[in-house]
Amino acid sequence: MSIRIHNTQSGQKEDFVPIEEGRVRLYLCGPTVYDFLHIGNYRGAVFFNAVRNWLEYKGYQVSYIYNYTDVDDKIINRAKEDGVTPKEISEKYIKEFQKDYELLQLRPHTKNPKVSEHMDDIIDFVRGLVEKKKAYVIDGDVYFDVKSFADYGKLSNKNIDEMESGFRIDVDTRKKHPADFALWKATDEPDSSWESPWGKGRPGWHIECSAMNRAILGESIDIHGGGLDLVFPHHENEIAQTEALTGKPFVKYWMHNNMLEFGNQKMSKSLGNVKTGRSFLEQYDGEILKYMMLQAHYRSTIDFSDAQVELAVRALARIYSAMAHAQGLLSLDLELVPVPEKFQKTIIEADEEIEKDMDDDFNTPQMLARLFEVVRGYNNLVRTPSKVTPEKKAVAEVFFHWLKNKGGLLAMFQQNPEEYLLALDNRLLDAKNLRREDIDQLVAERAKARRDKDFSTSDKIRDQLSGMGISIQDTPAGTFWEVDK
Repeated sequence: MSIRIHNTQSGQKEDFVPIEEGRVRLYLCGPTVYDFLHIGNYRGAVFFNAVRNWLEYKGYQVSYIYNYTDVDDKIINRAKEDGVTPKEISEKYIKEFQKDYELLQLRPHTKNPKVSEHMDDIIDFVRGLVEKKKAYVIDGDVYFDVKSFADYGKLSNKNIDEMESGFRIDVDTRKKHPADFALWKATDEPDSSWESPWGKGRPGWHIECSAMNRAILGESIDIHGGGLDLVFPHHENEIAQTEALTGKPFVKYWMHNNMLEFGNQKMSKSLGNVKTGRSFLEQYDGEILKYMMLQAHYRSTIDFSDAQVELAVRALARIYSAMAHAQGLLSLDLELVPVPEKFQKTIIEADEEIEKDMDDDFNTPQMLARLFEVVRGYNNLVRTPSKVTPEKKAVAEVFFHWLKNKGGLLAMFQQNPEEYLLALDNRLLDAKNLRREDIDQLVAERAKARRDKDFSTSDKIRDQLSGMGISIQDTPAGTFWEVDK
Protein backbone atom coordinates (compact mmCIF):
# COMPACT_ATOMS: atom_id res chain seq x y z
CA MET A 1 0.00 0.00 0.00
CA SER A 2 1.33 3.42 -0.90
CA ILE A 3 1.29 6.31 1.54
CA ARG A 4 -1.77 8.53 1.29
CA ILE A 5 -1.70 12.14 2.47
CA HIS A 6 -4.60 14.51 3.07
CA ASN A 7 -3.76 17.50 0.90
CA THR A 8 -5.22 20.73 2.26
CA GLN A 9 -5.34 22.18 -1.24
CA SER A 10 -7.53 19.42 -2.71
CA GLY A 11 -9.31 18.62 0.55
CA GLN A 12 -8.76 14.92 -0.18
CA LYS A 13 -6.36 12.09 0.53
CA GLU A 14 -3.95 11.56 -2.35
CA ASP A 15 -1.38 8.89 -3.15
CA PHE A 16 2.06 10.15 -2.21
CA VAL A 17 4.36 10.28 -5.23
CA PRO A 18 7.44 12.45 -4.61
CA ILE A 19 8.74 14.82 -7.27
CA GLU A 20 12.04 12.92 -7.35
CA GLU A 21 11.92 9.16 -6.87
CA GLY A 22 13.28 8.08 -3.52
CA ARG A 23 13.69 11.61 -2.15
CA VAL A 24 11.35 13.81 -0.11
CA ARG A 25 11.72 17.57 0.37
CA LEU A 26 9.85 18.57 3.54
CA TYR A 27 9.53 22.11 4.90
CA LEU A 28 7.83 23.02 8.18
CA CYS A 29 7.20 26.60 9.25
CA GLY A 30 9.16 27.17 12.44
CA PRO A 31 8.69 29.70 15.24
CA THR A 32 9.14 33.45 15.48
CA VAL A 33 11.71 33.59 18.26
CA TYR A 34 10.87 36.44 20.65
CA ASP A 35 9.70 34.49 23.73
CA PHE A 36 9.27 30.99 25.10
CA LEU A 37 7.07 29.14 22.62
CA HIS A 38 3.50 28.33 23.57
CA ILE A 39 2.69 24.66 23.72
CA GLY A 40 0.77 24.73 20.43
CA ASN A 41 4.04 25.38 18.57
CA TYR A 42 5.22 21.94 19.59
CA ARG A 43 2.45 20.02 17.87
CA GLY A 44 4.00 20.46 14.44
CA ALA A 45 7.49 19.72 15.77
CA VAL A 46 6.34 16.45 17.37
CA PHE A 47 4.04 15.29 14.57
CA PHE A 48 6.29 16.09 11.60
CA ASN A 49 9.18 14.38 13.36
CA ALA A 50 7.03 11.23 13.16
CA VAL A 51 6.22 11.97 9.50
CA ARG A 52 9.93 12.23 8.66
CA ASN A 53 10.69 9.04 10.61
CA TRP A 54 7.94 7.11 8.82
CA LEU A 55 9.03 8.32 5.39
CA GLU A 56 12.58 7.19 6.15
CA TYR A 57 11.26 3.87 7.48
CA LYS A 58 9.57 3.45 4.10
CA GLY A 59 12.90 3.95 2.36
CA TYR A 60 12.85 7.63 1.37
CA GLN A 61 15.77 10.03 1.79
CA VAL A 62 14.25 13.03 3.55
CA SER A 63 15.54 16.61 3.59
CA TYR A 64 13.67 18.20 6.49
CA ILE A 65 13.87 21.97 6.92
CA TYR A 66 12.55 23.83 9.98
CA ASN A 67 13.21 27.56 9.99
CA TYR A 68 13.65 30.22 12.65
CA THR A 69 12.00 33.58 11.93
CA ASP A 70 14.51 35.93 13.56
CA VAL A 71 13.46 39.13 11.74
CA ASP A 72 10.01 40.35 12.78
CA ASP A 73 8.10 43.21 14.47
CA LYS A 74 7.55 41.11 17.61
CA ILE A 75 11.30 40.58 17.97
CA ILE A 76 12.03 44.28 17.46
CA ASN A 77 9.39 45.30 20.02
CA ARG A 78 10.66 42.77 22.58
CA ALA A 79 14.22 44.01 22.07
CA LYS A 80 13.12 47.59 22.79
CA GLU A 81 11.29 46.47 25.93
CA ASP A 82 14.36 44.59 27.20
CA GLY A 83 16.90 47.20 26.10
CA VAL A 84 18.88 44.78 23.92
CA THR A 85 19.35 44.17 20.20
CA PRO A 86 16.89 42.08 18.15
CA LYS A 87 19.69 39.58 17.50
CA GLU A 88 20.21 39.09 21.23
CA ILE A 89 16.48 38.38 21.64
CA SER A 90 16.29 35.93 18.75
CA GLU A 91 19.49 34.09 19.71
CA LYS A 92 18.31 33.79 23.32
CA TYR A 93 14.99 32.21 22.41
CA ILE A 94 16.44 29.96 19.70
CA LYS A 95 18.65 28.49 22.43
CA GLU A 96 15.67 28.12 24.76
CA PHE A 97 13.68 26.34 22.05
CA GLN A 98 16.61 24.03 21.36
CA LYS A 99 16.69 23.10 25.06
CA ASP A 100 13.02 22.14 24.88
CA TYR A 101 13.60 20.25 21.63
CA GLU A 102 16.32 18.19 23.31
CA LEU A 103 14.04 17.48 26.28
CA LEU A 104 11.52 16.11 23.79
CA GLN A 105 14.26 13.88 22.34
CA LEU A 106 13.29 14.71 18.77
CA ARG A 107 15.81 14.14 15.99
CA PRO A 108 17.69 17.17 14.63
CA HIS A 109 16.37 18.63 11.38
CA THR A 110 18.43 18.58 8.20
CA LYS A 111 18.74 22.38 8.47
CA ASN A 112 17.41 25.20 10.66
CA PRO A 113 17.80 28.30 8.47
CA LYS A 114 17.43 31.79 9.95
CA VAL A 115 15.89 34.65 8.02
CA SER A 116 18.85 36.90 8.85
CA GLU A 117 21.20 34.47 7.12
CA HIS A 118 19.19 34.50 3.86
CA MET A 119 18.79 38.22 3.24
CA ASP A 120 20.50 38.06 -0.18
CA ASP A 121 18.14 35.25 -1.22
CA ILE A 122 15.14 37.29 -0.07
CA ILE A 123 16.23 40.46 -1.91
CA ASP A 124 16.93 38.44 -5.06
CA PHE A 125 13.46 36.85 -4.80
CA VAL A 126 11.73 40.24 -4.43
CA ARG A 127 13.78 41.72 -7.27
CA GLY A 128 12.61 38.90 -9.54
CA LEU A 129 8.95 39.58 -8.71
CA VAL A 130 9.36 43.31 -9.41
CA GLU A 131 11.05 42.58 -12.74
CA LYS A 132 8.18 40.24 -13.70
CA LYS A 133 5.70 42.97 -12.76
CA LYS A 134 4.18 40.71 -10.10
CA ALA A 135 5.15 43.27 -7.47
CA TYR A 136 5.34 47.07 -7.29
CA VAL A 137 7.30 49.63 -5.30
CA ILE A 138 5.82 52.52 -3.31
CA ASP A 139 8.12 54.78 -1.28
CA GLY A 140 10.62 52.01 -0.63
CA ASP A 141 7.94 49.43 0.22
CA VAL A 142 7.41 46.50 -2.16
CA TYR A 143 4.00 44.85 -2.44
CA PHE A 144 2.91 41.68 -4.19
CA ASP A 145 0.12 42.31 -6.71
CA VAL A 146 -2.43 39.56 -5.94
CA LYS A 147 -4.41 40.39 -9.09
CA SER A 148 -1.35 39.42 -11.14
CA PHE A 149 -1.62 35.82 -9.89
CA ALA A 150 -4.75 34.21 -11.30
CA ASP A 151 -4.78 31.31 -8.81
CA TYR A 152 -4.66 33.47 -5.67
CA GLY A 153 -6.90 31.85 -3.04
CA LYS A 154 -6.56 28.26 -4.33
CA LEU A 155 -5.30 26.91 -0.98
CA SER A 156 -7.73 28.69 1.36
CA ASN A 157 -10.61 28.92 -1.14
CA LYS A 158 -10.95 32.63 -0.47
CA ASN A 159 -12.18 35.03 -3.13
CA ILE A 160 -9.95 38.11 -3.13
CA ASP A 161 -12.73 40.32 -4.48
CA GLU A 162 -14.70 39.62 -1.30
CA MET A 163 -11.80 40.23 1.06
CA GLU A 164 -11.97 43.06 3.55
CA SER A 165 -9.64 44.18 6.31
CA GLY A 166 -11.23 41.60 8.63
CA PHE A 167 -9.25 38.89 6.84
CA ARG A 168 -6.02 39.91 8.62
CA ILE A 169 -5.19 42.28 5.75
CA ASP A 170 -3.23 45.48 6.32
CA VAL A 171 -5.29 48.50 5.36
CA ASP A 172 -3.07 50.74 3.26
CA THR A 173 -4.69 53.09 0.79
CA ARG A 174 -1.53 53.15 -1.32
CA LYS A 175 -1.99 49.51 -2.31
CA LYS A 176 -3.62 48.52 -5.60
CA HIS A 177 -5.78 45.94 -3.83
CA PRO A 178 -6.50 45.48 -0.09
CA ALA A 179 -5.11 41.92 -0.24
CA ASP A 180 -1.72 42.99 -1.68
CA PHE A 181 0.90 42.07 0.89
CA ALA A 182 4.32 43.44 1.77
CA LEU A 183 7.40 41.74 0.38
CA TRP A 184 9.78 44.44 1.59
CA LYS A 185 9.19 47.14 4.23
CA ALA A 186 11.07 50.43 4.15
CA THR A 187 12.80 51.10 7.49
CA ASP A 188 16.11 52.31 8.79
CA GLU A 189 15.57 50.69 12.20
CA PRO A 190 19.03 50.07 13.75
CA ASP A 191 20.01 46.38 13.75
CA SER A 192 16.88 45.47 11.77
CA SER A 193 17.37 46.93 8.30
CA TRP A 194 19.35 45.94 5.22
CA GLU A 195 20.37 47.70 2.03
CA SER A 196 18.27 46.81 -1.01
CA PRO A 197 17.51 48.15 -4.52
CA TRP A 198 14.50 49.97 -2.97
CA GLY A 199 16.37 51.51 -0.05
CA LYS A 200 16.99 50.32 3.49
CA GLY A 201 14.39 47.98 4.84
CA ARG A 202 13.56 44.45 5.92
CA PRO A 203 11.48 41.62 4.49
CA GLY A 204 7.81 40.96 5.04
CA TRP A 205 6.89 37.76 6.86
CA HIS A 206 5.59 35.70 3.93
CA ILE A 207 8.56 36.16 1.60
CA GLU A 208 10.97 34.74 4.16
CA CYS A 209 9.77 31.11 4.00
CA SER A 210 9.53 31.18 0.20
CA ALA A 211 13.10 32.44 -0.16
CA MET A 212 14.59 29.98 2.33
CA ASN A 213 12.63 27.14 0.76
CA ARG A 214 13.90 27.99 -2.72
CA ALA A 215 17.49 28.51 -1.56
CA ILE A 216 17.72 25.16 0.24
CA LEU A 217 15.21 22.77 -1.35
CA GLY A 218 14.67 24.26 -4.81
CA GLU A 219 11.70 25.70 -6.71
CA SER A 220 9.29 22.81 -6.01
CA ILE A 221 8.97 20.72 -2.85
CA ASP A 222 7.01 17.64 -1.87
CA ILE A 223 5.48 18.49 1.52
CA HIS A 224 4.93 21.82 3.25
CA GLY A 225 3.62 21.63 6.80
CA GLY A 226 2.36 24.04 9.41
CA GLY A 227 -0.49 24.85 11.75
CA LEU A 228 -4.01 25.25 10.41
CA ASP A 229 -3.86 28.95 11.32
CA LEU A 230 -1.17 29.45 8.65
CA VAL A 231 -3.32 28.42 5.66
CA PHE A 232 -4.31 32.05 5.18
CA PRO A 233 -2.66 34.39 4.68
CA HIS A 234 0.82 32.92 5.17
CA HIS A 235 0.74 29.79 3.03
CA GLU A 236 -1.60 31.30 0.49
CA ASN A 237 0.90 34.12 -0.01
CA GLU A 238 3.83 31.71 -0.16
CA ILE A 239 2.15 29.96 -3.08
CA ALA A 240 1.36 33.19 -4.90
CA GLN A 241 4.80 34.76 -4.71
CA THR A 242 6.72 31.53 -5.38
CA GLU A 243 4.69 30.33 -8.34
CA ALA A 244 4.56 33.88 -9.74
CA LEU A 245 8.35 33.93 -9.75
CA THR A 246 9.14 30.39 -10.92
CA GLY A 247 6.10 29.53 -13.04
CA LYS A 248 6.21 26.06 -11.46
CA PRO A 249 4.03 24.30 -8.85
CA PHE A 250 5.45 25.21 -5.44
CA VAL A 251 4.16 22.45 -3.13
CA LYS A 252 2.77 19.06 -4.07
CA TYR A 253 1.18 18.20 -0.70
CA TRP A 254 0.07 20.74 1.91
CA MET A 255 -0.30 19.29 5.43
CA HIS A 256 -1.78 21.27 8.32
CA ASN A 257 -2.07 20.20 11.94
CA ASN A 258 -5.03 21.40 13.99
CA MET A 259 -5.07 23.51 17.13
CA LEU A 260 -4.84 22.80 20.87
CA GLU A 261 -7.67 23.47 23.31
CA PHE A 262 -7.72 23.79 27.08
CA GLY A 263 -10.97 22.51 28.52
CA ASN A 264 -12.56 22.80 25.05
CA GLN A 265 -11.48 26.42 24.73
CA LYS A 266 -9.07 27.39 21.97
CA MET A 267 -5.77 28.57 23.41
CA SER A 268 -5.51 32.35 23.19
CA LYS A 269 -3.94 35.25 25.05
CA SER A 270 -7.33 36.91 25.50
CA LEU A 271 -8.61 33.85 27.40
CA GLY A 272 -5.46 33.78 29.49
CA ASN A 273 -4.88 30.09 28.82
CA VAL A 274 -1.65 30.29 26.87
CA LYS A 275 0.76 27.75 28.33
CA THR A 276 4.37 27.63 27.23
CA GLY A 277 6.03 24.41 26.18
CA ARG A 278 8.69 25.05 28.83
CA SER A 279 6.14 25.34 31.66
CA PHE A 280 4.47 22.08 30.58
CA LEU A 281 7.80 20.26 30.36
CA GLU A 282 8.76 21.50 33.84
CA GLN A 283 5.41 20.48 35.33
CA TYR A 284 5.19 17.15 33.51
CA ASP A 285 7.73 15.88 30.95
CA GLY A 286 8.40 15.42 27.25
CA GLU A 287 7.01 11.89 27.04
CA ILE A 288 3.62 13.06 28.32
CA LEU A 289 3.58 15.99 25.89
CA LYS A 290 4.45 13.74 22.93
CA TYR A 291 1.84 11.17 23.89
CA MET A 292 -0.84 13.86 24.10
CA MET A 293 0.20 15.29 20.73
CA LEU A 294 0.12 11.89 19.01
CA GLN A 295 -2.87 10.22 20.63
CA ALA A 296 -5.14 12.43 18.50
CA HIS A 297 -5.04 12.57 14.71
CA TYR A 298 -3.06 15.58 13.53
CA ARG A 299 -6.06 17.07 11.71
CA SER A 300 -8.23 17.01 14.86
CA THR A 301 -8.05 19.30 17.88
CA ILE A 302 -6.40 18.19 21.13
CA ASP A 303 -7.78 18.96 24.57
CA PHE A 304 -4.94 19.68 27.02
CA SER A 305 -7.20 19.65 30.08
CA ASP A 306 -5.98 18.26 33.42
CA ALA A 307 -8.21 15.21 32.90
CA GLN A 308 -6.56 14.46 29.55
CA VAL A 309 -3.10 14.83 31.08
CA GLU A 310 -4.06 12.29 33.76
CA LEU A 311 -5.27 9.86 31.09
CA ALA A 312 -1.95 10.27 29.27
CA VAL A 313 -0.01 9.54 32.48
CA ARG A 314 -2.01 6.36 33.04
CA ALA A 315 -1.57 5.23 29.45
CA LEU A 316 2.19 5.77 29.55
CA ALA A 317 2.37 4.00 32.90
CA ARG A 318 0.70 0.90 31.41
CA ILE A 319 3.25 0.76 28.62
CA TYR A 320 6.30 1.44 30.78
CA SER A 321 5.05 -1.01 33.41
CA ALA A 322 5.03 -3.78 30.81
CA MET A 323 8.45 -2.69 29.50
CA ALA A 324 9.93 -2.66 33.02
CA HIS A 325 8.53 -6.12 33.68
CA ALA A 326 9.94 -7.44 30.39
CA GLN A 327 13.34 -5.88 30.99
CA GLY A 328 13.44 -7.59 34.38
CA LEU A 329 13.18 -10.98 32.67
CA LEU A 330 15.92 -10.38 30.11
CA SER A 331 18.77 -11.04 32.55
CA LEU A 332 17.36 -14.35 33.83
CA ASP A 333 19.53 -17.38 33.02
CA LEU A 334 16.97 -19.55 31.27
CA GLU A 335 17.08 -21.96 28.36
CA LEU A 336 16.78 -20.39 24.91
CA VAL A 337 13.48 -21.42 23.31
CA PRO A 338 11.45 -20.18 20.32
CA VAL A 339 8.90 -17.43 20.85
CA PRO A 340 5.43 -19.01 21.26
CA GLU A 341 3.49 -18.96 18.01
CA LYS A 342 0.60 -17.06 19.60
CA PHE A 343 2.81 -14.06 20.41
CA GLN A 344 4.60 -14.25 17.05
CA LYS A 345 1.18 -13.89 15.43
CA THR A 346 0.36 -10.90 17.68
CA ILE A 347 3.53 -9.10 16.56
CA ILE A 348 3.05 -9.90 12.87
CA GLU A 349 -0.55 -8.65 12.92
CA ALA A 350 0.46 -5.49 14.79
CA ASP A 351 3.21 -4.77 12.24
CA GLU A 352 0.76 -5.16 9.37
CA GLU A 353 -1.85 -2.90 11.00
CA ILE A 354 0.69 -0.22 11.94
CA GLU A 355 1.85 -0.16 8.32
CA LYS A 356 -1.73 0.42 7.17
CA ASP A 357 -2.39 3.03 9.86
CA MET A 358 0.70 5.14 9.20
CA ASP A 359 0.40 4.82 5.42
CA ASP A 360 -3.14 6.21 5.78
CA ASP A 361 -2.32 9.88 6.43
CA PHE A 362 0.01 9.14 9.37
CA ASN A 363 -2.64 7.85 11.78
CA THR A 364 -0.60 7.99 14.99
CA PRO A 365 -3.55 7.35 17.38
CA GLN A 366 -4.26 4.09 15.62
CA MET A 367 -0.58 3.16 15.80
CA LEU A 368 -0.62 3.79 19.55
CA ALA A 369 -3.74 1.63 19.83
CA ARG A 370 -1.83 -1.23 18.15
CA LEU A 371 0.99 -0.84 20.68
CA PHE A 372 -1.52 -1.18 23.51
CA GLU A 373 -2.89 -4.36 21.92
CA VAL A 374 0.60 -5.87 21.99
CA VAL A 375 1.07 -4.73 25.62
CA ARG A 376 -2.20 -6.45 26.49
CA GLY A 377 -1.03 -9.62 24.70
CA TYR A 378 2.25 -9.53 26.62
CA ASN A 379 0.51 -9.07 29.98
CA ASN A 380 -1.89 -11.94 29.32
CA LEU A 381 0.94 -14.32 28.36
CA VAL A 382 3.72 -13.31 30.73
CA ARG A 383 2.42 -11.30 33.71
CA THR A 384 0.66 -14.21 35.31
CA PRO A 385 0.97 -15.68 38.83
CA SER A 386 2.70 -18.79 37.51
CA LYS A 387 6.49 -19.10 37.57
CA VAL A 388 8.74 -17.56 34.93
CA THR A 389 9.45 -20.02 32.12
CA PRO A 390 11.88 -19.93 29.17
CA GLU A 391 8.84 -19.24 26.95
CA LYS A 392 7.94 -16.19 29.03
CA LYS A 393 11.48 -14.87 28.77
CA ALA A 394 11.42 -15.38 24.98
CA VAL A 395 8.19 -13.35 24.74
CA ALA A 396 9.65 -10.65 27.01
CA GLU A 397 12.74 -10.26 24.83
CA VAL A 398 10.80 -9.92 21.58
CA PHE A 399 8.24 -7.61 23.18
CA PHE A 400 10.80 -5.26 24.76
CA HIS A 401 12.86 -4.73 21.63
CA TRP A 402 9.83 -4.55 19.33
CA LEU A 403 8.19 -1.86 21.45
CA LYS A 404 11.36 0.23 21.65
CA ASN A 405 11.81 -0.06 17.89
CA LYS A 406 8.24 0.90 17.02
CA GLY A 407 8.14 3.58 19.71
CA GLY A 408 11.28 5.12 18.23
CA LEU A 409 9.31 6.03 15.11
CA LEU A 410 7.26 8.33 17.36
CA ALA A 411 10.29 9.40 19.45
CA MET A 412 8.68 7.60 22.39
CA PHE A 413 9.34 4.75 24.85
CA GLN A 414 13.11 5.21 24.85
CA GLN A 415 13.40 6.05 28.58
CA ASN A 416 14.80 3.64 31.16
CA PRO A 417 11.54 1.78 31.97
CA GLU A 418 12.09 1.33 35.73
CA GLU A 419 13.18 4.93 36.27
CA TYR A 420 10.40 6.39 34.14
CA LEU A 421 7.75 4.14 35.68
CA LEU A 422 8.88 5.28 39.13
CA ALA A 423 8.43 8.93 38.07
CA LEU A 424 4.97 8.21 36.63
CA ASP A 425 3.91 6.28 39.72
CA ASN A 426 5.00 9.23 41.86
CA ARG A 427 2.69 11.48 39.80
CA LEU A 428 -0.19 9.06 40.29
CA LEU A 429 0.53 8.82 44.02
CA ASP A 430 0.51 12.61 44.28
CA ALA A 431 -2.90 12.66 42.56
CA LYS A 432 -4.18 10.15 45.18
CA ASN A 433 -2.52 12.04 48.08
CA LEU A 434 -0.52 8.90 48.94
CA ARG A 435 3.09 8.67 50.13
CA ARG A 436 5.51 6.09 48.76
CA GLU A 437 7.03 5.41 52.20
CA ASP A 438 3.60 4.58 53.67
CA ILE A 439 2.97 2.02 50.93
CA ASP A 440 6.47 0.57 51.32
CA GLN A 441 5.69 0.13 55.03
CA LEU A 442 2.43 -1.73 54.32
CA VAL A 443 4.15 -3.94 51.72
CA ALA A 444 6.90 -4.77 54.26
CA GLU A 445 4.28 -5.64 56.92
CA ARG A 446 2.53 -7.91 54.43
CA ALA A 447 5.82 -9.61 53.54
CA LYS A 448 6.49 -10.27 57.25
CA ALA A 449 2.98 -11.68 57.70
CA ARG A 450 3.58 -14.03 54.74
CA ARG A 451 6.90 -15.17 56.20
CA ASP A 452 5.12 -15.81 59.54
CA LYS A 453 2.38 -17.68 57.64
CA ASP A 454 -0.15 -15.14 59.00
CA PHE A 455 -2.19 -15.27 55.82
CA SER A 456 -5.22 -13.55 57.36
CA THR A 457 -3.15 -10.39 58.04
CA SER A 458 -1.44 -10.72 54.67
CA ASP A 459 -4.79 -10.82 52.87
CA LYS A 460 -6.14 -7.86 54.86
CA ILE A 461 -3.13 -5.73 53.90
CA ARG A 462 -3.46 -6.77 50.24
CA ASP A 463 -7.13 -5.72 50.32
CA GLN A 464 -6.17 -2.43 52.00
CA LEU A 465 -3.59 -1.70 49.29
CA SER A 466 -6.03 -2.72 46.56
CA GLY A 467 -8.54 -0.22 47.96
CA MET A 468 -5.86 2.46 47.68
CA GLY A 469 -5.35 1.61 44.00
CA ILE A 470 -2.09 -0.29 44.56
CA SER A 471 -1.45 -3.66 42.92
CA ILE A 472 0.95 -6.23 44.38
CA GLN A 473 2.95 -8.83 42.51
CA ASP A 474 4.81 -11.62 44.30
CA THR A 475 7.72 -13.00 42.27
CA PRO A 476 10.71 -15.28 42.98
CA ALA A 477 12.81 -12.10 43.25
CA GLY A 478 10.51 -10.54 45.84
CA THR A 479 7.28 -8.55 46.12
CA PHE A 480 6.74 -5.54 43.89
CA TRP A 481 3.98 -2.93 43.89
CA GLU A 482 2.78 -0.25 41.52
CA VAL A 483 -0.16 2.10 41.13
CA ASP A 484 -3.07 0.54 39.24
CA LYS A 485 -3.02 1.56 35.59
